[in-house]
Amino acid sequence: MAYELNTGKTMLEHRLELLGREHLTVSGVEDVERFDENCIVMATCVGTLIVSGEELHIGKLSLDGGELHVDGRIDAVHYEEQTAHRGGFLSRLLG
Repeated sequence: MAYELNTGKTMLEHRLELLGREHLTVSGVEDVERFDENCIVMATCVGTLIVSGEELHIGKLSLDGGELHVDGRIDAVHYEEQTAHRGGFLSRLLG
């Protein structure tokens, strides 16, 4: 499935390929927000994707091609719900 980004870039395809529980390939990756050996958080063309597990390693990252390879024991792959923009402190305080 292809999705068009609002930035005017060409169409990116988002795909997940999990081989066993040890190798994950993700396409449509725009940015890696944070990572350690237990969790990788990435922005994709369809939202934020979180990969959790143990001994996770990013084997290959190509932001030009939008592809990421993860090795390790993968326990979960899930998308984070999009939250509405809450505004600044004063706008939340004053309603």
